[in-house]
Amino acid sequence: MLTGSHAINMDAKGRMAIPAKVRDSLATACAGRLVLTAHPDERCLLVYPEPQWDEVLANVQSLPNSNRAVRRVQRLLMGYATPVEMDSNGRIPVSPTLRSYAGLDKKLMLVGLGDKLELWSEDAWLALLDEPVDDELPDVMQSLSF
Repeated sequence: MLTGSHAINMDAKGRMAIPAKVRDSLATACAGRLVLTAHPDERCLLVYPEPQWDEVLANVQSLPNSNRAVRRVQRLLMGYATPVEMDSNGRIPVSPTLRSYAGLDKKLMLVGLGDKLELWSEDAWLALLDEPVDDELPDVMQSLSF
């Protein structure tokens, strides 16, 4: 289970160190093999343990690509997909292309979402938290108590 928000830094070579708590979970779940890709709706990256990515990839590939919106999602998710492996210090490289897509610089936020992580620039993450939410909660969430 990948949870929590972690303020981390990217080094000058475009590597980020995975926090120890998250690193341990990833070592168990996927032996440190991950896939980074573009989030199709927001300017951040999705970080999948390899087994979860394989499931997502199969689902995305099975969508009917005659629909323009589906093609966009396929292009972003599959087109930006980059396999990476944690090094012995728990670092992973983030390609210049992915850094550019998500506007990543030195200060980052790594956010756990259960089976995957999101990687945000710290500024974009803070701006997202300050955005008002105008959307109605879906019916499925009406019965949840937090």
